[in-house]
Amino acid sequence: MSHAHEEDVLARIGKGLVYSESEAAFQAPRRRTEQIFEYNHTPPGETERRRSLLVAIFGSVGQRTVLLPPFHAGFGSNVHVGDDFFGNVNLMFVDDVDIRIGDGVMIAPSVTLTTTGHPVHPSRRVDFARFSEPIVIEDKVWIGSNVVVLPGVRIGYGSVIGAGSVVSRSIPPMTVAVGTPCRVVRPITDEDLTTRTAGGG
Repeated sequence: MSHAHEEDVLARIGKGLVYSESEAAFQAPRRRTEQIFEYNHTPPGETERRRSLLVAIFGSVGQRTVLLPPFHAGFGSNVHVGDDFFGNVNLMFVDDVDIRIGDGVMIAPSVTLTTTGHPVHPSRRVDFARFSEPIVIEDKVWIGSNVVVLPGVRIGYGSVIGAGSVVSRSIPPMTVAVGTPCRVVRPITDEDLTTRTAGGG
């Protein structure tokens, strides 16, 4: 495949247009499958080894990150994680394009972040044809268990995504959003500072 053809495919991917598995095959060296396997089989006490593997796997990694194995990623190299990140078990990154996660983000078990979908008409899914759009999760977001975040979604600062939600549209900052499809149910306010405290509601 020529360099010009690769550039054309990357341009189509960047526009969210459909591309095939064969067309994108030149990106295979960016997959970190061996390192991910090794990370998932690293003993819990080898924190420095886990850290070095995570740096090798992800596109960028902040400080004080925790990612509990197992996790999975299509590439790994398209994932960017900020400081003070916590990812619980069975986190899935479908990162054909960038997934950018800010600082202080917490993700509960069995969450899927997928940048990629497929055309509805079966004739357009030949050769695993697909489209991809980046995901952005801003600082201090909390995502509950079994959430699925779909291509092109941005989750705003401080927001909470309720367990089991399917997030198909972007969520504004400082809101609680739940459901399938995920919808904002209320803002996060100062009243939330007192919940589950000795003197709170």
